[in-house]
Amino acid sequence: MSHDRPGGRRVPTGPLLVSLAVLTLVSAVVSLALGSEPLEVAGVVDVLRARLSGGVGADPTYDTIVWELRAPRIIMGMVVGAGLAMAGACMQTLVRNPLADPYLLGVSAGAGVGATLVIVLGVFSGLGIWALSFGALGGALAATALVFGISMWQGGITPLRLVLTGVVMSAAFSSVSSFLVFFSADPRATQSVLFWLLGSLSGSVWDQILPSVIVVAVAMAILLALHSWLDALAAGADVASALGVPVKALRVGLFVLTSVLVGVLVAVSGGIGFVGLVVPHLARILVGALHRNVLPVAAVGGALFMLWVDVAARVIVRPQEIPLSVVTGLVGAPIFLFLLGRRHYSYSGGGE
Repeated sequence: MSHDRPGGRRVPTGPLLVSLAVLTLVSAVVSLALGSEPLEVAGVVDVLRARLSGGVGADPTYDTIVWELRAPRIIMGMVVGAGLAMAGACMQTLVRNPLADPYLLGVSAGAGVGATLVIVLGVFSGLGIWALSFGALGGALAATALVFGISMWQGGITPLRLVLTGVVMSAAFSSVSSFLVFFSADPRATQSVLFWLLGSLSGSVWDQILPSVIVVAVAMAILLALHSWLDALAAGADVASALGVPVKALRVGLFVLTSVLVGVLVAVSGGIGFVGLVVPHLARILVGALHRNVLPVAAVGGALFMLWVDVAARVIVRPQEIPLSVVTGLVGAPIFLFLLGRRHYSYSGGGE
């Protein structure tokens, strides 16, 4: 799989990361003022200054909207965007296919089954605000275990086997979700399932942020520690083996890591398409194919992208909210088609 950037110079990674980080921070502050009820940026800054110094904003209305409602979903959106972009870059290397995305292994569809059970049948209702996340995470991990078990039973984890098994199981899990929704007697539950399956950050609360941040940070640390092995694996299993990379163990490790990462993110945000597909491509165009450069750029870029996607979802048809996958699809599809026209990919799809 080739990810070279033809006909241009690569952007220095350090300055690019600093620029993206600053742009993300400024965007986060500005986005706090945008939504169904527009706010003055000065008032938003006053609330942030008061809260970060241990106090409470002078205006109770601004304090509630900014700190309790918008800040958690904005931070969660950045975490989800960063995690999905990283997972997409990792998945494309694992299966050696530039069209792979984080949901290829059926994790999102499995999470959909778990979420549907919670919304339609009230499973885990005793867990309160954690019920939906717990059900979705349980479904995602169950799907992961099933795909892993089937792949190993068929002869081991290979790129082709993972892709085929993941696609088939995704279809099966989606059918189960549709079956549950079809027999639901509550139309509001059906609407809630559809909205969740298309992605939403409306239920984000402060208590859910720290676990997601920890998972994304640990995944980033592990992937960066393995960056040279990932570079070798992207060149092919034979090349990686010749360089001393334990290919089978690495594939299993990447499969588990990606599945857990995506499962946690889907549990708090639903299925959000195109982020893990488009952002890694943009990162490779800018900084080349080395994973030590691609992973951090993709993570920060994914956070920035998801931040503005959430803003668009809140303001386009305010006071109503659009599911996130609707926005990412409308934005991501043209971008991806444009990137395909600018790049040359070669894929050697060997089964091993």
